Amino acid sequence: MSRVNPRIDGSIRYAIDQRVPGSWHLRLVRSTIPSGRVTSVDTSLVEEGVLVITPEDARSYGSYGCQIEDQQMLTEQPRFVGDPVLAVVAATEQAARDAVAVIDVDYDETPAVFDEIEAIAATAPLVHATHATSDSDSAYFDMRPQDGTNVCHRFRIRTSALQGRTEPDLVIDPPALDDDPLRDAFAQADVIVEDTFHVPAAAHVPMEPHATTAQWVDGRLEVTTGTQTPFNLRQDLAGLFGLPTEGVRVVAPPMGGAFGAKTFMRTEALTALAAKLTGRPVRCVLDRDEVFNELTRHAATVHMRIGATREGRFVAKRMWAYVNTGAYADCGPGVAQKMGYAGVGPYRFDHVAVDSYCIYTNIPPGGAYRGYGAMQSVWASERLVDELADRLGMDAVELRRMNLLRDGDAFCTGEIMHDTHFEELLDDVAKAVSWRDGRAGKGVAIMLKGMQTPSKAEAEIHQLPDGRYEVRSGTADMGQGATEMLTRLTAEYLGVPMDQVVAPTPDTDRVPYDTRTTSSRSTHMMSRALEAAAKDLLNHGSIGRGFVSNEGGLDPDTGQGIASSHWHQGAASAQVDVDPETGLIDVTTLYASSYAGRVVNRAGAELQNEGSMIMALGSALFEEIQYNQGQMANPNLSDYNIASALDCASISHRVMEIPGAEVHGLGETAVPPVPPAIGNAVASLGYHPRRLPMTPERILTSRDEDTP
Repeated sequence: MSRVNPRIDGSIRYAIDQRVPGSWHLRLVRSTIPSGRVTSVDTSLVEEGVLVITPEDARSYGSYGCQIEDQQMLTEQPRFVGDPVLAVVAATEQAARDAVAVIDVDYDETPAVFDEIEAIAATAPLVHATHATSDSDSAYFDMRPQDGTNVCHRFRIRTSALQGRTEPDLVIDPPALDDDPLRDAFAQADVIVEDTFHVPAAAHVPMEPHATTAQWVDGRLEVTTGTQTPFNLRQDLAGLFGLPTEGVRVVAPPMGGAFGAKTFMRTEALTALAAKLTGRPVRCVLDRDEVFNELTRHAATVHMRIGATREGRFVAKRMWAYVNTGAYADCGPGVAQKMGYAGVGPYRFDHVAVDSYCIYTNIPPGGAYRGYGAMQSVWASERLVDELADRLGMDAVELRRMNLLRDGDAFCTGEIMHDTHFEELLDDVAKAVSWRDGRAGKGVAIMLKGMQTPSKAEAEIHQLPDGRYEVRSGTADMGQGATEMLTRLTAEYLGVPMDQVVAPTPDTDRVPYDTRTTSSRSTHMMSRALEAAAKDLLNHGSIGRGFVSNEGGLDPDTGQGIASSHWHQGAASAQVDVDPETGLIDVTTLYASSYAGRVVNRAGAELQNEGSMIMALGSALFEEIQYNQGQMANPNLSDYNIASALDCASISHRVMEIPGAEVHGLGETAVPPVPPAIGNAVASLGYHPRRLPMTPERILTSRDEDTP
């Protein structure tokens, strides 16, 4: 009997579908100002039987945060429009909504700052007066918060010639070339190009909103929620409530999409507190406009400088990245760090200097987003490479080809590259748009992206009494095909049919530890853990256990170390037309090529690649959260534009597989190169896009004077 995917036949039970009998309902009262303090609260019209939870009720539990401990369950000092200041719990959802509607909150509003560059000015209001780093498993590198500023993390890359120099902790304005620490290196270059690029905040738009149910059972906290990180969440909840880790159970049902939005703790702690105060199970499901405000993709400003010889050999690269993490850090420090090395690109440089800053502002917090930092910096890097090709009078593909990293080359972090396929990917995408037949209207881009280091994964395989096998893993299923991967690989390693393998929902009481389901790491790490578990089971009985880890980490002061156990490698090409009257871009061809190592599930891999391209197309042309003094202007699917089926007719792609290679991940690989490929195609027609999305208005204002 053939297996039927429960996502197709409708039998799947998502986090939002979970029900505990007798659950009460949690709704949030959110700030209407971007910065200030609550001065009074009037709850006189709230119906009897409804519990109002205040910041005072939550204060004793302290602060939390996956990398910087800067969040509270509720706050008297809101830092963005939408910051939770109160919560209500009622027997029905409608009663909870009615209570929120009649609560009156007054504020004393204080100055706010919304732009990442304005936020690092000496006169900018401080979003947080102090910075407390986290000891969570999520804080997998040393933080460099800059006290007395809005910078919660600073990351640098310095190749050997620059290491050991005394430099300022914060560079607000990129210095002129004569004041650049790399001035001697740039002196070796015949041509130097530099420019500034912008990426706005964007929404994740998962189909399923954030949904959590919490209850206390005999003093033990049990949480069922859509999360990509059940073990991180367990640790953080235990810390907040003063429990041992075994005093918290996290169950992670399948999610209807996440894209990074469900990586770290959102409403789970407050839902748990409500359950504790009421003595009842409590359920919290966010509305769509709340999902928009809950977490965004980081906006960023990136300034880059590249120097090359007249023959086209790259000599030096300088980059300053300013990452807008909003009101709370979340994983913004990690995003800034990954932006730093992803912005160098898959190229050889004699000299590299990168300064990347994670900056607080008074807009909703930024978090993990598909491509995790690479998307922002690759937009800048690959657009600037094309500008350099134009200045040199060289073919943009050939300029890239002569500078690509190959096996045995050293990356700017000091790592020796292996299993590189950048040249094959570049040739593939160039061929897809018939590059040799003429450049007009065509563009290419290429990228590398690291997988989180350090990290570890554990897996268990249990033989059940009925002869089937149960694979236990902390890998979360958010629509990326995790369950299919786990069952397919386990069946392969054991030599049994797939219908003899089951993979239950991750439950921290039942499955072994996994770092998290992010960074396109799960297939790579779990394939190795499962292989070890299968060998253990076949050799030793009815239970097999496997464990793998990848070592690494980067020095935040030099950028040296191990950024990735392997590199995600991808490229894209585009052919476009631009209407000179309206500025409207028509993408007639969009192609992406991603290296997957060994492909576990061909159909699933192709769907992931295609989905990445669609998401990236939206970022390139449509998607942008708009703010008016911190107030989100388009927090819904009527006003926030995403790519539709009508926009996707031009999409095609390839998942590259190499026989004998190890399993990679590719869920994010096609995201970063698509926007700059489209941008470079547009630039070939006489426009100079530097800001995403490339709206018609921006295209028209970027047009060369002599463009027909």
